[in-house]
Amino acid sequence: MSERPDLVIRGGTVADGSGGPLREVDVAVSGGRISAVGSVVQNGREEIDARGRLVTPGFVDVHTHYDAQATWASQILPSSCNGVTTVLMGNCGVGFAPVRPEHHDMLISLMEGVEDIPEVVMKEGLPWTWASFPDYLDTLAGRQYDVDVATQVPHAALRVFVMGERGANREEATAEDRAEMARLTAEGMRAGAFGFSTSRLLQHRTAAGETVPSYGAAEAELAEIADAVADVGRGWIQVVGDYGDAIDAEFGLLQRLAERSGRPVTFTLLQTHRYPEQWRDLLERTAAANAAGAEIIGQIRGRPTSTLLGFELSENPFLGCESWADVGRLPIAERVAALRDPALRARLIAEPGGSRRQVRRLQDWENLYPLGDPPQYEPDPGTSIGAVARRQGIAPAELAYDLMLEGDGRGILYHPMTNYAGGDMAPVYEMLGHPNTLIGLGDGGAHVGIMCDATDMLHTLTHWTRDRSRGPKRGLADMVRRLTAANADAMGLADRGRIAPGLRADINVLDYDTLNLRGPEVRYDLPAGGKRILQGSRGIEATLVAGVPVWQHGEATGALPGRLVRSGG
Repeated sequence: MSERPDLVIRGGTVADGSGGPLREVDVAVSGGRISAVGSVVQNGREEIDARGRLVTPGFVDVHTHYDAQATWASQILPSSCNGVTTVLMGNCGVGFAPVRPEHHDMLISLMEGVEDIPEVVMKEGLPWTWASFPDYLDTLAGRQYDVDVATQVPHAALRVFVMGERGANREEATAEDRAEMARLTAEGMRAGAFGFSTSRLLQHRTAAGETVPSYGAAEAELAEIADAVADVGRGWIQVVGDYGDAIDAEFGLLQRLAERSGRPVTFTLLQTHRYPEQWRDLLERTAAANAAGAEIIGQIRGRPTSTLLGFELSENPFLGCESWADVGRLPIAERVAALRDPALRARLIAEPGGSRRQVRRLQDWENLYPLGDPPQYEPDPGTSIGAVARRQGIAPAELAYDLMLEGDGRGILYHPMTNYAGGDMAPVYEMLGHPNTLIGLGDGGAHVGIMCDATDMLHTLTHWTRDRSRGPKRGLADMVRRLTAANADAMGLADRGRIAPGLRADINVLDYDTLNLRGPEVRYDLPAGGKRILQGSRGIEATLVAGVPVWQHGEATGALPGRLVRSGG
């Protein structure tokens, strides 16, 4: 190496993303790329002392919903402050392109219902400077970010664009409709999309409660779109769906799409409470399909899908109570003052909790836990609200109320909804070891008032390699590989995910011993003053994107080297 490097990360313990042994080496960066790994004699123009620190590639998150946020914000929070350097948007068939002006509100309602982003936020924030999918990519390409962003062609938007109300009402597509959807998919892929996404999940609904346009789409429609993806010759098909009693039909469809297109098909894989062993069946079917020549990948997460409940959040156990209606409209300071009134407390605790569905979801006392700080995502069932209340001889509602009132009304309860049917994360341990799975499903940018699962990647690293006490752990080098190179390779991004000469310098410098998530907090910083849950971390000393520090010691540097990444580019 003849020229002086722009930056040298000196003496760190490098987990290079390959899954191989950790090494104490220097990493030199020049021109946004890694120029050397080993003993670097020359001084860099800048240096980071990484002795005693873990150095990894930046995390690559394959399942986010920043489709709206990326049109108005430069900081892609909460992913960028937690070690993620590349995000893939456009999942689950929802997005904002292609679009006709008369369908703006329809796509907003769809995103609000499916991904819990408030309507007022999107109406205020979305600039709508596009019509076609390539136009949307051009809008993103004109912006700067603290991560790299990539996206996919979403089925619901595509269907509404081609079919209008017929598409929204889930009418069967004609031959002309199918051909046009296939053409537009190929157009979007050639413009730089990394795949096509669709939802076959019944619980995905618009804000008005209507089933999403893509639900139940005929195989002929999906097959023609899959042919278009095949013709482009890159990208994958992403599917979220219901299996349950329809597992033969739904998994058979995945397999036929993979075989027909010759492209990877990736699907959401979680343990559900209703079918607690079906995840295992799905993995067995995946392995058999892949052995037969298909490429099917289960997208998993490293912890439960969870909602967060609290008096400042969008949901709490008393949301369906009659006395909540008025107090819930108050600003948070006034709301907390009202909630301290013993008479209101007694009324809320005594009142019915709303509909049966609300009670089942929001007053699930045996599966509700104090979240804590640092948060505990694999709590012992003996610490549930129900279990603790029994030991204390009080009603669970009393305990929940008092816990949420802590910290000036900012106490948070944790409700695991998947991957926790047995009261621990044993299924996740097995999923993490399966060769046909990818870590994703954090949903960054979505569910902003009830979730912050975008922090799952950082939590996966610490929990499964260091902190877990309720079962076996996973190896550090392999877990880094799964969060970096495995996801980058699956997306077709050969220029990142590893620390090796010539690759993009997307790098984390971590104080592994102190690395941990902070407790979530609410901020009112979305367009129109909309609120969202954000969650930072301790122990990330630096995150570099293209060799430029974007976060250091928990603070944004203000640098925005991130850009739109186009497939095939």
